[in-house]
Amino acid sequence: MKLNALALILFCLTLQYCQAEEAFDNSRASRLETEMALEIVYKNVSQHELCLDLYYPADHRTNANDLYPVILYTHGGGWSAGSKDGIARGAFKSVFTELLDRGFAVASVDYRLCRKDGSITIRDCVIDCKDAARYLSQNSRSLRLDSNRFYVMGDSAGGQIAQMLLLTSPESLPGDRTLASASYRMLAGVSWYGPCDFEKTDLFNHDDRPDFRDRFAARVLGASADAKDKLTRYREVSPINYLAHDSAPLLIIQGDRDTTIPVKHAHHMKQRAEAVNAPVEVMIIKNAGHNWRKVDADIDPSREAIVQQTIQFFMNHLPN
Repeated sequence: MKLNALALILFCLTLQYCQAEEAFDNSRASRLETEMALEIVYKNVSQHELCLDLYYPADHRTNANDLYPVILYTHGGGWSAGSKDGIARGAFKSVFTELLDRGFAVASVDYRLCRKDGSITIRDCVIDCKDAARYLSQNSRSLRLDSNRFYVMGDSAGGQIAQMLLLTSPESLPGDRTLASASYRMLAGVSWYGPCDFEKTDLFNHDDRPDFRDRFAARVLGASADAKDKLTRYREVSPINYLAHDSAPLLIIQGDRDTTIPVKHAHHMKQRAEAVNAPVEVMIIKNAGHNWRKVDADIDPSREAIVQQTIQFFMNHLPN
């Protein structure tokens, strides 16, 4: 009996050790491997702290006087899921690891997520991410960031947020009053399969079905929206409405077999950009569904080509 009890204790200790090791490995897997400042609180809202993680190039300590250009990463997840930890997974890790090597700092942002009760909407998600940019600008000296060299990248829902940050002015869509006066300059942005227009709901109807339902209405309108405000709410969070000839350059990469955010969005944005002479580039990936999943055949260009095109776009828009 004593031996059995000892064996049980040893088993429990081993299990606890393995669980601790797994938790440690998972924590490491959610971070980029470089100099970093984690869980920076950029604002408090509704008694909830919103945080970002800030990653620096490897020369962060040796070049103590440098102010770095910074790329804000806004994660996907349908505005109702996901987290800033997504930056260290899959193709995002490849993109941002190389951009760190190229001298960019990177900020990965958490924001409030939409709720089923409608108390948080897409507008709130955008405002939070704009406040993150304002916070980084307001504290740019201490954080060693160049507020005149801000960039943005996001995927899916985060792609829409990235477009909003790029195309709207720093003072628009105000949030935290203590950050309201902060200013910054966005130089370029990348959207991976992000929507551009909520008003034209047919853009979300990938196969033009007659019984199509507007999937994101509740997340745009929330619980307190008046019917007469619907059009205003849709237009306010549609990046396409902010395009202008002097907009910062935008790269949209979208799959032609995406049923979540159809390729119609990329074509629609490009058409509007040409009409107003705005700097928008579009890259269409054949056989690609959402998250670059292959559909029926290998995606073309490859995931590696998507990564390199993204990196090169940011490099092309670094001031001399």
